[in-house]
Amino acid sequence: MPRIAYFGPSGTFTEMALAQFESSGVLAGAVERVAASSPPAALALVRDGSVDGAVVPIESSVEGPVRPTLDALAVGERLQIMAETELDVSFTIVGRPGTTLGDVRTIRAYPVAEAQVREWIESTLPDAAVESASSNAGAAEDVAAGRADAGVSTALAGERLGLVALASDVADFAGARTRFVLVTRPAPVPPATGSDRTSVVLQLNHEPGSLVGAMSEFATRGIDLTRIESRPTRIEFGTYRFYLDCTGHIEDSAVAEALKALHRKHTVRFLGSWPAATDGGKRPPSDDEANDWLQRIVAGENEGTN
Repeated sequence: MPRIAYFGPSGTFTEMALAQFESSGVLAGAVERVAASSPPAALALVRDGSVDGAVVPIESSVEGPVRPTLDALAVGERLQIMAETELDVSFTIVGRPGTTLGDVRTIRAYPVAEAQVREWIESTLPDAAVESASSNAGAAEDVAAGRADAGVSTALAGERLGLVALASDVADFAGARTRFVLVTRPAPVPPATGSDRTSVVLQLNHEPGSLVGAMSEFATRGIDLTRIESRPTRIEFGTYRFYLDCTGHIEDSAVAEALKALHRKHTVRFLGSWPAATDGGKRPPSDDEANDWLQRIVAGENEGTN
């Protein structure tokens, strides 16, 4: 049975994403779930061979990229994204039995979750002190242990710990979603589906115009960049890594040409090409007609009147 790590403890949205991967057939049958204390810790278990893969959050529609995941993917042994899924995200405010919202003086929340319910807390619990939790399920554990009066968590985590829901479906932004990815050690890229996402990390040469030049490799080939994120290398001031997502697959000729051009000049870490959970962006142009034309020219055929 494959062992798959996830950002835990049990009851997090990430465990729900893992269950979605199982039910959708991305994972072949049941797996042994292994909770990890953080996204980097889950990825470390993949690198040291303790597990066969890991499910981690990578992007929120409200807060943007999940930076601990990005930073962990950029360094160390290369890992590869094989699949993604998305979940609608709203939160349950949990408390111990007998607690009411009026009793809440301290509330624990994972920082990414706190950012998505900040307005609700300010309007509903203006006198409550917000304290950091290790995860959404960790916030529920803090409440169960008496370290806080309430927690921003999931209904599943609250139920498992015998807590009650003080408020449900809490979210400052309707329709909030989070994207989760399945990460393994390097393996053959999943076949192109026609609705794919490719992701790389670039370490650009420190010279004028390097970023513009890198972007032009995509622009001149008609490749739609769907995400651009910069993060400091943490080595010295002025050095950054650039995380790029584009629509398309590494087997698409336009995407392959862009990555090869970048590789000639810069350090490129390939994070993967995989089926996108939702359509987004314009597919890269096909080279089929141009390749046919070129082959006719090489073969000495009449290229016609076009």
